[in-house]
Amino acid sequence: MINMFNLNLFKKIGFLLYLFIYLIIPYSAISQTLKIDFIRNLENSLNVRDLEFIKKNFRNEESQNIPEQFSKIINDFPNSKWKIKRLKSNFPNEHVLQIKVTGEKKVNGEIYKLESNFDYLFSIVNGKIDKGIIKNLFTTLRNDNKKIDISFQIPDKVLTGSKYDIDIILNKPLEEEIIAGAIKPHQVYSFFEQEILLEPLASGGIFKITRAPSKPGIQIWSGIIAHPKGMITFTKSIDIVDEI
Repeated sequence: MINMFNLNLFKKIGFLLYLFIYLIIPYSAISQTLKIDFIRNLENSLNVRDLEFIKKNFRNEESQNIPEQFSKIINDFPNSKWKIKRLKSNFPNEHVLQIKVTGEKKVNGEIYKLESNFDYLFSIVNGKIDKGIIKNLFTTLRNDNKKIDISFQIPDKVLTGSKYDIDIILNKPLEEEIIAGAIKPHQVYSFFEQEILLEPLASGGIFKITRAPSKPGIQIWSGIIAHPKGMITFTKSIDIVDEI
C-alpha cells in the first residue's frame, strides 16, 4: 500500500489555506492602541463576508491580497466560522490575536471538516493593520468525524540548529489493518506543488527526529494519515528562534 499523494488534490476539496500561509512574513513593530470594538468588528466582518471592511483596515498589499485569499477559503468553505480573542503580548508595540477557523464541506458523500488555530501578531500604523505574522499555526482537514484517536506532538518553538521530535501517535493502533502516512517540510510558497509518498505505518504513527534550520524563521510541516476510518491531513508551523 504505497501511493503518491499530491496535496493539489486537497486544493480541489477545500484545503485552501493561502490566507494563513501568506501571512507568515516579517512585520514592522509600529503600533497604536488596539480597540476592543475593532476586534469585534473584525470577527464579525469575517463571519458575514464583509471584504470591504478588511480592505479598509489592512495596509499596503495586504489590503488586496488578504481579501483575495479569504475569498478562496469562503468559496471552499461557505459555512466557515471565525472566532477571535485578544492575547497579551510581551512587547509594547505588538498586538496578538488568537484565531480559530472552522468549516466543513461535503464531497462525494463525505464530510470534510476544517479546523485551524493560530496566533496572529501585528502592528497598527495610522489606524490600520500592518504586515502581520502567524505563529503556532495548526490546521487539520479530516473526514473521519473524529473517530480516529490521534495525538499530535509537535513543538511550537525550537532553537536554531537543534534536534527535535515530531510524533503523530495513533492511540489505538490497528492490529491487522494497514494504515499509511507521511510528513514533509515545505517552503511557504510551494505548498501545493509538493507530493507526499505514503508508506505503511507499522509503528502506530509517525515518529521523526529532525533538525531545525540554522537561521531564525518559520518551519512548516505538512502530512497525512490514511486510516480505515478516514483521512487526516495536517499543517503545523514551528517558530525557529535564537533563544527560548
